[in-house]
Amino acid sequence: MVKAPTSPSPNERPRILVVTPEITYLPPGMGNLAQRMSAKAGGMADVSASLVKALYDQGADVHVALPNYRRMFHLDVAQVHDLEYSKVSRALPEQRIHLAEDRVFYHRSRVYSASENHLVALAFQREVINHILPQVRPHLVHCNDWMTGLIPPVAKRFGIKSLFTLHNIHTERTTMEEIEDRGIDAADFWKHLYFERPPYNYEESRSHNAVDLLTSGIFAADHVNTVSPKFLSEVVDGLHSHIPAHIQHELRAKCHAGCATGILNAPDPTFNPVRDEYIEDHFSVDTVMAGKRANKMRLQHELGLKHAPDSPLLFWPSRLDPVQKGCQLVTDILHEVIEAYDHDLLQIAVIASGAHQRYFHEIVEMYGLHDRVAVRDFDEGLSHLGYAAADFVLMPSSFEPCGLPQMIAPKYGALTIAHNTGGLHDTVEPLDLERARGNGFRFDVFDSGGLRWAIDQAMNFHRRPVIEKEEHIQRIMREAKGRFNHNATAAEYIRTYEKILGHDIVGHPIVDSEDE
Repeated sequence: MVKAPTSPSPNERPRILVVTPEITYLPPGMGNLAQRMSAKAGGMADVSASLVKALYDQGADVHVALPNYRRMFHLDVAQVHDLEYSKVSRALPEQRIHLAEDRVFYHRSRVYSASENHLVALAFQREVINHILPQVRPHLVHCNDWMTGLIPPVAKRFGIKSLFTLHNIHTERTTMEEIEDRGIDAADFWKHLYFERPPYNYEESRSHNAVDLLTSGIFAADHVNTVSPKFLSEVVDGLHSHIPAHIQHELRAKCHAGCATGILNAPDPTFNPVRDEYIEDHFSVDTVMAGKRANKMRLQHELGLKHAPDSPLLFWPSRLDPVQKGCQLVTDILHEVIEAYDHDLLQIAVIASGAHQRYFHEIVEMYGLHDRVAVRDFDEGLSHLGYAAADFVLMPSSFEPCGLPQMIAPKYGALTIAHNTGGLHDTVEPLDLERARGNGFRFDVFDSGGLRWAIDQAMNFHRRPVIEKEEHIQRIMREAKGRFNHNATAAEYIRTYEKILGHDIVGHPIVDSEDE
């Protein structure tokens, strides 16, 4: 049974348990296997890793719970002193890493799969609720997305403070009967769950009143955050029709109670043109123009584009999802834009996978644009090279909880062309040459005309004298380094922890260790 921890004394460090279904890395000091703990599906993995590292480096009493993805972690018995897996699992908690054990995790090659998401989520939460929470007895538990939505209700029941982070608005539903069939005693905390309809009592709701997992996390948590301030306000104000009304209602209630905030994600520190392992022609703020020219020639060679190092290059970095990412706006005007800027030899590099990719291929074939438009499946190395080579990055999303490409781009001296929504609003400021402000180009109306207008603004900048462009690009790179980094994000989370607990977590400001 979970026991509520006593409140931390003035001189005691509060215990923080970060519960996440995915993570990129862990600090070496947290255990012999820390650097092998890598299972990533999206930005949650990077944020969780950076937060845990910042907490650990600053001396916080931080613990992590995640599924034991044996296959993805490449666990080798010889590398852990010939311990059996069962012994490994018992040794790790002493080193602050807590692995949830179930065979549904062991042989997976990826974090999510549509056919097993419910099984994985319930097995993970069962282990956290039944074993890890009683062992760690945290003062605060930090949960992430619907796969951890039952844990804030449990924490509420046993007097443990909780923070619930929404990386996106996807949710799943199940019943208390299914939850209990998976080994979780829902009767113990059912009053803190969010149901499809108001429950009359436990018995009548057990089998026929669906539990919404994401909304349960929102409903029960002491504090909730989205991964950008603007997206939170958009949801609360009902600006996204695809978001269920009950999620909007619960987030609105948290906001009105002063228990919801927006905290921006940040790109992984490997995105740094000074030391990026995927590019050969490294560059800094001082050498950006020559560096980007060299990388552009290298990308043009890799993709079969016309060798023209001074031509403007637009880069598409995100998955080709027309529901969210707005790739259809690009195909709507692709030939038109190439033709309009034929004299400039404008080029477009699409390094992304997704259902909409075939339309790019069809347009390239139809108009013979092979030396001006390149379309490739996503590849990590090519994507890094794309940032290093590009003049502009395309982010015309219809909605965006946070987004990372628009924060990576300025680190590489590329300016973002973005729709004015969510995290893009918070991170892309319109370029103002007279006031030396801004880092990109935003359009307000989500249609191909709005995107075309923004591309025209970008091309006006591209045609400015090289010396003038260099001055603004260097400023943008410097500002991005100071603003879009994991330490800045971690500092916001720590301030939120301290607000929830009324207690210092680390006792001193976070030091920015990211070098130039």
